Amino acid sequence: MSSDLEVLAWLRQQCSQFVFLPAGVYVEQGDHGWPLVAHDPLDLTAKLEEAGHLVSLPKESAALANVIEVALVDFLLERLGDLSGAAGRRGGERSYPDLEISGEAFGGTFHAVDIKMARVKRSGKQTQSRCTLYTGNTYFKWPTIRWPGMFRPFDDYATHLDIIGVYRLDIGFRGRVRDLELFVHEPWRLASKERSSTTREYIGAMTDIAALREGRGEFETEAAFYKYWRAFPFRVPKAVELQLERLLRVQSHG
Repeated sequence: MSSDLEVLAWLRQQCSQFVFLPAGVYVEQGDHGWPLVAHDPLDLTAKLEEAGHLVSLPKESAALANVIEVALVDFLLERLGDLSGAAGRRGGERSYPDLEISGEAFGGTFHAVDIKMARVKRSGKQTQSRCTLYTGNTYFKWPTIRWPGMFRPFDDYATHLDIIGVYRLDIGFRGRVRDLELFVHEPWRLASKERSSTTREYIGAMTDIAALREGRGEFETEAAFYKYWRAFPFRVPKAVELQLERLLRVQSHG
């Protein structure tokens, strides 16, 4: 059982069942008597709010995206734990990937899953910002090297998949997130020919939501994607060059 489509199909099935549930951030101190009695979840939420126990989630995009991503990885790790012959590991805060899937259930190979969230513009047709698919001047450019924070080199993954989430920000709602929709595709199918930042060396995704939903990026093939972005003149700072030299020395003495 080892193919991109099988891992992809499993992830799509799980993501279709994910519900982002936070209704606010719990504050320990509140103004009410004890015991606090509630008859159902909605009644509990109302009483916690009335008593001052709930405050809003952050509305800043990066902070809110992190909350959603953590909840989604927790959900997927729980599902992997229930699946015989499957394993999952959470990646670091600033490393690739966000989630590593492995085990005999997935062919005994390693699969990288990265998760990105984007706020929808008022038009409902585009994302507020361009999601980042890869960092272009480190592990993507030198895929046989195990960069700091990574479980293994980029090329050691049999599959690379991205989960892109788009949501509508509702600042009048403590949970902030409305109409969350998740798309799962191979990164090259989501890719644009634009960087996602003018100051950082990031490979950018499409901003058109229909294109993200359908996996309709700017490249006809995976080979065309790699040819374009591996040849892209990313800036390589001196610190990265020195880090690369150290990693190459370590690898050569392997």
